[in-house]
Amino acid sequence: MKTTRLIIVAVGGQGNLLASKVLGQAALLSGVPVRMSEIHGMAQRGGVVESAIVFGDASSTIISDSEADVLVGFEPSETLRAMNKCNAGTTVITNLAPLPPFTVAIGRGTYPDLDQVQDLIKAKTRRLIAFDAVERATAAGNVMSVNIVLLGALIQTGILPIPKENLVEAIRTKTKKAFVDVNLKAFDLGFIAAANA
Repeated sequence: MKTTRLIIVAVGGQGNLLASKVLGQAALLSGVPVRMSEIHGMAQRGGVVESAIVFGDASSTIISDSEADVLVGFEPSETLRAMNKCNAGTTVITNLAPLPPFTVAIGRGTYPDLDQVQDLIKAKTRRLIAFDAVERATAAGNVMSVNIVLLGALIQTGILPIPKENLVEAIRTKTKKAFVDVNLKAFDLGFIAAANA
């Protein structure tokens, strides 16, 4: 089976780990071998959280520089920071709603210009799907569903060997019952956003 390498980057609290669990469950439902690893860099304090997920035949979860087939960024500057994992064939999906770090809030840093971020990504990769996932999550009924919105966009690309119905089933089983309906709506809104990107 072809190997597909996915990197997900986020800020602590954005639901990266839940997104990884949902993808892992969907892969199992699809009969796709999957290996996952996570890096938690001060996640509880708004630090970086990175997941590496390898689908298909692979013996390691390590995704070296320039090896990612797909990069999903829950926050634009984190997407930019992870660009070393990409190559000319990588598809990048990113949320455009910024969550500026503490250094920017206190005036000791500058947040990158979003147009420049997109231009840099486009210059280095095969495809960029960029939209405001916070807006879609809010429309679905919960601003915290950004992770599921972006999973919808990811599945829409067809890059992963996971059928839509298996991802939907994984949302039903891996997210809290109280949020299932909102998450399913968030997934659909992300799917539509990617189709129109």
